Amino acid sequence: MPINIVKQDEISLSVPKYKTLARLLRYLLAYKIQIAVVLVMVFCGVCVSLINPLLMEYAIDECIQKRDEIRLLQTGMAALLLNLFMLICMKVRMYLMAKVANRVLLTVRQELYTHIQTLGFHFFDSRPTGKILARIIGDVNSLKAVLTDSVTTLIPDFITICAVAGIMLAKNWQMALAALCVLPFMIAGVWFVQKKAHAGWQTYRIKGSNLNAFLHEDISGMRVIQGFCAQDQTRQTFDQLQEEHRAAFVKAVRFGDAFGPIVDLCWGLSTICLYFVGVTKIQDGSAGIGTLIAFGTYISMFWRPVMNLSNFYNQMITNIAGAERIFEIIDTKPELEEDREAKTMPKIRGEVTFDHVSFSYERGAKVLDDVSFCVKQGETVALVGPTGAGKTTIVQLIARFYDAQSGIIAIDGNDIKKVTLESLRSQMGIMTQENFLFSGTIRDNICYGKLDATDEEIIEAAKAVKAHEFIMKLEKGYDTELKTRGAGLSVGQRQLLAFARTMVSMPKILILDEATSNIDTNTELLIQQGIERMLEGRTSFIIAHRLSTIQKADRIFVIDDGKIKEQGSPSELMEKRGAYYQLYMAQFSQVSADNA
Repeated sequence: MPINIVKQDEISLSVPKYKTLARLLRYLLAYKIQIAVVLVMVFCGVCVSLINPLLMEYAIDECIQKRDEIRLLQTGMAALLLNLFMLICMKVRMYLMAKVANRVLLTVRQELYTHIQTLGFHFFDSRPTGKILARIIGDVNSLKAVLTDSVTTLIPDFITICAVAGIMLAKNWQMALAALCVLPFMIAGVWFVQKKAHAGWQTYRIKGSNLNAFLHEDISGMRVIQGFCAQDQTRQTFDQLQEEHRAAFVKAVRFGDAFGPIVDLCWGLSTICLYFVGVTKIQDGSAGIGTLIAFGTYISMFWRPVMNLSNFYNQMITNIAGAERIFEIIDTKPELEEDREAKTMPKIRGEVTFDHVSFSYERGAKVLDDVSFCVKQGETVALVGPTGAGKTTIVQLIARFYDAQSGIIAIDGNDIKKVTLESLRSQMGIMTQENFLFSGTIRDNICYGKLDATDEEIIEAAKAVKAHEFIMKLEKGYDTELKTRGAGLSVGQRQLLAFARTMVSMPKILILDEATSNIDTNTELLIQQGIERMLEGRTSFIIAHRLSTIQKADRIFVIDDGKIKEQGSPSELMEKRGAYYQLYMAQFSQVSADNA
């Protein structure tokens, strides 16, 4: 099975986690007011939680021991009201942060999607669609917990830890040091574990991306798989990818779950040390029972946030890998960058010039080698030649889907690198070999060629390419909903709709790459009549393997090995008895043999 690109692990760039987290948190700056309210709620909640042990100490040492029932009742009521207030603050901050986090996810996903639309074909050629989908959907969703907890957990817990340590040191530094003596050992343990856990979660996300890419490709090509009875092979590959995904998860979790036991062990040891020192202090009269109970509460208040922070850190390194993968794409520079001083392409007349143009998809393998030609306004040029000769590359360079490594491509004397892509492509009609149809109505699909097209323009384009007749036979006509990729229509019908989409904008330059390859001969003849009528005075480039369809072209370029071997009218090239003549006679002989 040709699935190596799916199984191949993506290379993840190593970026310090704090930089990735800081970059992610910058998205929160757009919601300063909401974050400010959340921080106020956080501060109020922390203050109440810090006061609780002091109220307990006061109740025991001052109220209970002195049998002051009134002050004990007052202290209890104060504690009740304060904790009710803390509960309200907690609910408000959770609601606001969830709302902000969801909005940030929308922003990140929109930024990622918008940026992907600017990337060139090289980006999509080198990545399966499933791997791109994994980043747009799965990786973005993984950021929600980090965004929410960074404000509702990280900040309050960090403040609580510092405040508790300060209060304990102020009240009794010996007992405080006893409670905190194991902290260095915990820091060392957590540092070691996080190094292993982060690498594990990165691998897990990469394996998940591989699995997602395989499933997308496998489902899209199900007809081929079933047609060649390859179910067993694909099942084996799926099992292998799924096992790699599971193994990566188990390995990552094994390290990630070590955070909790480390903190629990340190918590237990610190409690033992505290009570050992605390009992000694009570015996010598330097501390009261209420102080020891308060310290017991404070030690819990210290280690519980530490536990929360360790869980947050574990969660962060789990999900920060997703952020790294997202920012890796966002930082990918578009291969086709518009010049800062790019101008709007004037209304195209149609003269196209190639001036010593060379191009290669990969280094060292030239697809076009020093190609030069000039196509006049309104001229129809056909490109013929063997597969891989460079025909499609020429028309893709005209539409600037790629940039040539050397040479200049100009339209009406304007270098296409110095005009905006939108103003260039909006005046072209491009029909490639892939007749991709989107989910939606037939009308919606034709409108892709001109988003503001009227019903009259849509119908006129459909009639011109002989699609109107079969459309009207459908139950809902132009409002018929198409399934994914136009399933339910014949290959020829899908091609007719793609043709109508190309024609609706009445392009100044028309590019047809194998445009009639899947249409029967009779329909093709009818379409040719429509094309001739609609494209009078327009420049057109036609790539066709059936040489009988290009006999009315003004010129034919015979492309081979990245060069124009011959050019001229059909009759001129036949008279030369060169490369075109050989192609024509070979095809004519094949057709005669088939008919016989």
